[in-house]
Amino acid sequence: MAEISPDVLCQPDDTLGKDTAVQENQNNRTPVDNLALTSTNTDFAFSLYKELALNNPDKNVVFSPFSISTALAILSLGARNKTLEEILEGLKFSLTETPEAAIHQGFGHLLHMLSQSGDQVQIRTGSAMFIEKHLQILAEFKEKARALYQAEASVADFQQPDEAKKLINDYVNKQTQGKIKELISDLDENTIMVLMNYIYFKGKWKSPFEPHFTFESEFYLDKKRTVKVPMMHHTFLTTPYFRDEDLNCSVVELKYTGNASALFILPDEGKMQQLEASLRPETLKKWKDSLSPRMIDDLYMPKFSISTDYSLEKILPQLGIREVFSMLADLSGITGAKELRVSQVVHKAVLDVAETGTEAAAATEFEEVYISSQFKSITVRFNRPFLMFVSETNTQTTLFLSFPSGEASAQETRREPKILIGQWLGRKYRWD
Repeated sequence: MAEISPDVLCQPDDTLGKDTAVQENQNNRTPVDNLALTSTNTDFAFSLYKELALNNPDKNVVFSPFSISTALAILSLGARNKTLEEILEGLKFSLTETPEAAIHQGFGHLLHMLSQSGDQVQIRTGSAMFIEKHLQILAEFKEKARALYQAEASVADFQQPDEAKKLINDYVNKQTQGKIKELISDLDENTIMVLMNYIYFKGKWKSPFEPHFTFESEFYLDKKRTVKVPMMHHTFLTTPYFRDEDLNCSVVELKYTGNASALFILPDEGKMQQLEASLRPETLKKWKDSLSPRMIDDLYMPKFSISTDYSLEKILPQLGIREVFSMLADLSGITGAKELRVSQVVHKAVLDVAETGTEAAAATEFEEVYISSQFKSITVRFNRPFLMFVSETNTQTTLFLSFPSGEASAQETRREPKILIGQWLGRKYRWD
């Protein structure tokens, strides 16, 4: 959400920019290499995770780093000078190494690839702007947002907050196929623009858990506290596995049907802080490169549903993104004037892990793999806090990152009016 001076609402038409820069970007710039962009986004994801974990001790953490970085990248299209530099550097880009236009082209190419993820797994992502009908947005900003990020622009009458809220929520409901019926619960007449990015993921496990094996079990919040959770159980599962002796953790990959997988990292007791401190793009690459098929005799995984709601304007300054929240903000590329600033960034995310994935039914596929007797039997119990990454496999993009601590932490944050930059993922749940 952002504040804007009333005089910005009446910019003359001759302040509108041209769309020639978009065509130049498309014709003359080379986008960031997919792997380089993925590594940069992973670096941002881990930096943001550490801040969220620090500010939400002993709470569930789940967020979509790709959704947040995409929304900030769209915002940077309208940023200038130091405000622009802080946003892109906060996203872990080096402007001395990568031109701004190449960054945006890289995001655009990645979004295109994610849209081609196939029929077996659903990955829906997109962006939209809802603009006060009396507010004139520069044509160049709107055209760049459309050409580079497929961001739609619609007019809304925020002087009629109930009507504007219904317009936005109906859009969300349609784009998520009815999975999210209400994103925005309140708006007031001071709102002048809503910029949002959404991502929705739905997949089925390639090797589903059998529901009749699920039982009630203890989840250890720490050495002294436990909660009861439904614990899923898989026997004799052949799946990628790696034991990281350096970081004292076990890594298990569970594949979805289609181009997606989930990586679960279980630190040894008392080693979570060591693991979190070691989270870097090269750490994730090491885990993925070291995975090899192993038979896990017994795999125990909690069936859980968690949701989170963050006010990121309190977190992003810790990553160097400060000026955009201050009176020094320069977002003149949006309206042609400098009176615009962001006052609130809201991020909502949810994660649902069940026997079949995220659908009510799934086909079971059995793989028979010969396992040499030289391997010791393996039992992995995810009965204490762990990390989970869900990634699209073709691009290696981390769609969301989660730290299920066992504590329900769906807390509603107070919203203040003006420009809302929001992201959402799936549906809202809590621990069963």
